[in-house]
Amino acid sequence: MADRRIIYMDHSATTCVRPEVMEAMAPYHAENFGNPSSLYSIARNSRNAVETARAQVAAALGASPDEIYFTSGGSESDNWAIKGIAFANRKKGDHIITTKIEHHAVLHTCYYLEKQGFSVTYLPVDQHGLVNPADLETAITDRTILISVMFANNEIGTIEPVAELGAIAKKHKIPFHTDAVQAIGNVQIDVNAQNIDLLSLSAHKFSGPKGVGALYIRKGTKIDNLIHGGGQERRRRAGTENIAGIAGLGKAIEMATSDIEAHNRKIRLLRDRLLDGILKTIPYSHLNGHKEKRLPGNINISFEFIEGESILLWLDDAGICASTGSACTSGSLEPSHVLLATGLPAGISHGSLRLTLGEVNTDADVDFVLEVLPDVVSRLRKMSPLWKGEKGSGA
Repeated sequence: MADRRIIYMDHSATTCVRPEVMEAMAPYHAENFGNPSSLYSIARNSRNAVETARAQVAAALGASPDEIYFTSGGSESDNWAIKGIAFANRKKGDHIITTKIEHHAVLHTCYYLEKQGFSVTYLPVDQHGLVNPADLETAITDRTILISVMFANNEIGTIEPVAELGAIAKKHKIPFHTDAVQAIGNVQIDVNAQNIDLLSLSAHKFSGPKGVGALYIRKGTKIDNLIHGGGQERRRRAGTENIAGIAGLGKAIEMATSDIEAHNRKIRLLRDRLLDGILKTIPYSHLNGHKEKRLPGNINISFEFIEGESILLWLDDAGICASTGSACTSGSLEPSHVLLATGLPAGISHGSLRLTLGEVNTDADVDFVLEVLPDVVSRLRKMSPLWKGEKGSGA
């Protein structure tokens, strides 16, 4: 049997490692396998690879290399930023501000801190998923020690007013953290211009390897360590470094940020054609998130009267890879906390589909999805008792 065609439209979940990244990683699996904490030559080669990658990450963020710390990924970086600030500044205050639409790596960390006696304010968002800076200003108290707002939402793609929120934090002399896992390679980032004190990122979201990430920590920020046991990462993060992964991260972020505008132009054209086609051919479909202030490859759309999980299974049968939201909650039957926070009813939230495009996608991919998806939705609706009761439906 011939291999079936696979169309990958779940780039917000993960991405394929680029050949150039694989090539950058290869030497550190074999000949340059030394522990960078050792003194001999192959160890120095490993240490040089780490420092090269540190400089590459710093350049992509407008930071200094000595402000970059390597981690195992976005979840660890989020945990370190939030717990580290909270515990280091507990004598000063015990109040944290975040939003209702954060990734669970942030939300669950905040829930944990509430059990440790911290107070957390979860800012609301509007129907597009945007935080109102005035709400942040109002929420700040003399006990506030951290503000954490994601750069761009992983489900609906909305890009937050990070520079404005960071400016408010700076005015009040409160550290500002942003989870930028979805933003790298899609949005121009400058930690100084955007008033960011801590920033989390993960390599596998921009064509790097899984299991490696970084945390930017502005020089002078008071923060506790999360992982103890050794002197690595300038005594801030214990554990022998993932040399190959770090080398891959450095190469991947260099490539992802070399020409963001050209990348965005290509992806937006595909996304807009796909989105317009879906909205025109499938009745009772609604875009979630902000129409303009969104990641270039993100489409999150709700189809009334059906379940998103059923759509995924039928699309998978056709060779189309998509999701209903965050890959980290794929086992949950609960409606998306992000969509609920935007005011979308639970019933409609259950019928959401996320299609996220990347460099590998083509016009032919868009054509195929537009051929398959309307039929999938129509067939599922015909089996839905809710749809059967809808008067005047022509699908």
